[in-house]
Amino acid sequence: MSNVDRLLNRAEVEERFGIPKRFLEMAVMRGDGPPFIKIGRLVRYRINDIETWITARRIEPGQI
Repeated sequence: MSNVDRLLNRAEVEERFGIPKRFLEMAVMRGDGPPFIKIGRLVRYRINDIETWITARRIEPGQI
């Protein structure tokens, strides 16, 4: 399994990307966070999915 395919837990997402665990928890309940994988009761995130989700939220100057 390559590093890109590795599944991260919320603490690892927070450490690597700076997205707080609490935000991720709330985003799952709201249905507006990054894609995740559910394995039993565990929630895991693919690195590529997180990077894609972050990129999709990029705002160019003057877009607001």
